[in-house]
Amino acid sequence: MEKLTFKTSGVCSKEIKIGISDGIIASVEFTKGCEGNLQGISKLVEGMPVQDVIKKLKGIDCRGMGTSCPDQLAIALESFLAG
Repeated sequence: MEKLTFKTSGVCSKEIKIGISDGIIASVEFTKGCEGNLQGISKLVEGMPVQDVIKKLKGIDCRGMGTSCPDQLAIALESFLAG
């Protein structure tokens, strides 16, 4: 399993730790942020292909900030794919 730690920008969450195995999200853990919502997002994306998660979450905005915790997860996954 590959592990990625991503420092977020422009959101309440400070960091996202992601485990990926064979292109499938194995685990997601957000540091800080809206705990219940972020636990829910983590559980929903676990077991999903990386590309599917990017498609679903990319561009979601929170309170006009231009990004959100789900968008930051998509950005982290894109950076993972880019190598």
